[in-house]
Amino acid sequence: MKILIYSLLLLSTISIHAQSIDSTQLIKDIQTLSSDKYEGRMAGTRGSRQAQFYLIGRFKQIGLSPFHNTYEYPFYFKQGEKQIMGTNLFGFIKGKSESAIVVTAHYDHLGVKSGSPADKDSIYNGADDNASGVGGLLALMAYYKKHQPEHTMIFVAFDGEEEGLQGAKAFVKQPPVPVTQMVLNINMDMIGRNDKNELYVCGLTQFPELKKYVDDAVNTGGQVKVLSGHDKKEEGSNNWINQSDHYEFYKLKIPMLYFGVEDHPDYHQVSDEFKGIQPSFYYQAVLKVLTVLQSADKGVK
Repeated sequence: MKILIYSLLLLSTISIHAQSIDSTQLIKDIQTLSSDKYEGRMAGTRGSRQAQFYLIGRFKQIGLSPFHNTYEYPFYFKQGEKQIMGTNLFGFIKGKSESAIVVTAHYDHLGVKSGSPADKDSIYNGADDNASGVGGLLALMAYYKKHQPEHTMIFVAFDGEEEGLQGAKAFVKQPPVPVTQMVLNINMDMIGRNDKNELYVCGLTQFPELKKYVDDAVNTGGQVKVLSGHDKKEEGSNNWINQSDHYEFYKLKIPMLYFGVEDHPDYHQVSDEFKGIQPSFYYQAVLKVLTVLQSADKGVK
C-alpha cells in the first residue's frame, strides 16, 4: 500500500510539473535559436544581434521585469587585436525575499566556419550548445512568472561564453544586486540530448549542502537520470567546474549547480543542429532542473 501511495504521489508531481512547462514553446525556442537565421550567434556579429532581438521579445512576452528599464547590458572584451562588444540580457521576477537565485545560460556560439565551401554547411548552429540551455531558461522564467518564488529570481542569458566566460565575468563585476544577496546560481549548458538519458549536475562536491535539493529531482523518477559528477580535481579535463559560466559565481563562493550532458560527437561541430535534439529528453531535463530550483527556492538561506 505504501508503495502504491508513493507511486500515485510521484505521478501527481510529474503531472503538475508537466502542466507548468509549455513543451511546444520549449521546442519552438530551441528550434528558432538554432536556425540558420542566427548565423551561429557569435558574440559581436549580426547573428548575435538577431538572437538578442528574439530573446528580448520573449522576455517581454513572458513579462520579465527589467533592471533600469532595459534588458540589454553591453560589455567589451579583446579577441586578439580586436575589441568585441558582447551583450548580456537579463531581468528578474520579484520574490518574497531580497535574496536572489541567479538562473543562467549562454546564448552565444561559434558563428560561421570560415573558408567552408559553398556547398557545405558552414554555420555552427549550436542547438545543444547552448540553444538548449536558453530554451530552458525561458521555460523556467515563464513558470516563475506564474508562480511567485520565495527568492527573487534573476534570469540571465550570457554572451561571450565561448570566448572565455566573458559575459559572466562582466556580470559579476557589475551585478544588478550585491553579490552578497546571491544565494545560488543554477547554470544550464547543453541539456538537449543524451543517448543514455543521463543529465549531470556538477557542484555537489564543492557545495554538499545542496544535495538535498538535487535528491528531490532524482526521486521524481522518469526516464532522465540525474547523476552527480564532473566536479573533482582529479578528473582533469572532465572536471567541469571552470568550463561554463557558473565558474564566475564559484570563484566568488556563491553556491552553484551546473546542469549539462557529457560531450557528444556534434559538440562544437557544424552538425550540432536542431535535428539532433531529443525532445523527450530535453523536456524531462528541464523538468528536473525545475524540480531542483523549486526545492532550493524553498530551502536555501
